[in-house]
Amino acid sequence: MPLFAHYGVELWVPEIGGPIDPDNEAHELVMSVFGGMSKGERNRIKLRVRTAMAAQTLLEGRYLGGRPPYGYTLRDLGPHPNPAKAADGKHLRGLTPDAQTSPIVRRIFDEFLAGYGLFAIAEGLTANHVPCPSAHDRARSRHRSGIAWSKSAIRVILTNPRYTGRQVWNKQRTDEVLLDVDDVALGHTGVMRWNARDKWVVSKEITHPPLIDDETFEQAQALLTRRARAVDRQERQRRARNPYVFRGMIYCAVCQRRMRGQYNHGAAYYRCRFPQEYALVNEIEHPRNVYLREDALTDPLDQWLASAFTPDHLDQTITAMCDAQPTDTTPHTAAAQTTIAACDAKLAQYRAALDAGADPALVTGWITQTQVERTRAEADLQTTQQTEPRRMSRSQIADLVRALGDIVAVLRDADPDDKAEVYRQLGLRLTYQTETQTVRAAVDLSAHRGVMVRVRGGT
Repeated sequence: MPLFAHYGVELWVPEIGGPIDPDNEAHELVMSVFGGMSKGERNRIKLRVRTAMAAQTLLEGRYLGGRPPYGYTLRDLGPHPNPAKAADGKHLRGLTPDAQTSPIVRRIFDEFLAGYGLFAIAEGLTANHVPCPSAHDRARSRHRSGIAWSKSAIRVILTNPRYTGRQVWNKQRTDEVLLDVDDVALGHTGVMRWNARDKWVVSKEITHPPLIDDETFEQAQALLTRRARAVDRQERQRRARNPYVFRGMIYCAVCQRRMRGQYNHGAAYYRCRFPQEYALVNEIEHPRNVYLREDALTDPLDQWLASAFTPDHLDQTITAMCDAQPTDTTPHTAAAQTTIAACDAKLAQYRAALDAGADPALVTGWITQTQVERTRAEADLQTTQQTEPRRMSRSQIADLVRALGDIVAVLRDADPDDKAEVYRQLGLRLTYQTETQTVRAAVDLSAHRGVMVRVRGGT
């Protein structure tokens, strides 16, 4: 309504018998009442529909739509039991085993219960050239790469109770969240979230041919739970006993993934493990394991930072950071600036036309349209400047560098946690090239300040 009132758009409502007057308290009260009634009716419809779907799943085991799980395909069960829908030609659908993929599901459960891990199962399927779920159904999985099996795909199959022959509903829900907490007028958007397992609705009877029995499924769930608890316990012990200075900061130059910390023989290492089958599928010449020892990197990095941020070299470092910033205006920024300049020129012409005696009503319409276009261009320019790199002045860079404090003093004989905090404040990113056994270090001061600007530099 504020936008309608601003642009002079009338909103006609039958209950009022004409247009709404934004300044009329009675009209505002009527609209509030009708808004509350509409929201209440929406909630009642939502409750009735969800209750009916839960009953159909629990008592009838009806397939309620959606993509069939890997291992199944859809079959026609005849006309819809609702006469109105049957008259429209709608039919019921049900799940039936897929001749190509159902044996793969059984193989995954058998190998998992035989002691194979998720990674080993995925690696074996990829090595045997078995298409992963997204590769098997490319028509509905174009947003996925479909190049190889992953651990997450194996886990989803192992935790899906539909393979026992029972229908399942309410595994996910849609929550409405604010688009912007600082501007509630923008409204809400739907976000899909997983429900706890006790919220799932499972049919009482078997409704489609099972691929595994109930005992096999429960054994798989118990084994997953035991392994998850053991991994969590080991991770907590490892995290408490072995700190890593460069946690989350080292990347593999071949696959661009973060390297994970690992202790070997009492020394901290960073490892990138890439299965050979995955490398072949991705056409990447990647060693099976890439290792980088932490203490081989700490001393050279500290020496570089100490030399770059000492008072004798501080001006040179600031100059290098200033010169490393992007200099060219991006196409989006240039287009927005051109539109703003054109709108300003038009507004000047329209004002001159008014002074010359042109029709005020006609010129006012032109001015309003041009102002709307200019406002839109300004919003686009502001958004572009927030998301794209923007140059900073030399004084701004100097202030950010000096705000970090005495880096040399902190790094000298510092605790590993203190060093890690300094590296994080510097926005340090390390890229390890295994062929040349070199590391490229880059500093991004925007990570320290939390503003939407970037300073690119490093060695």
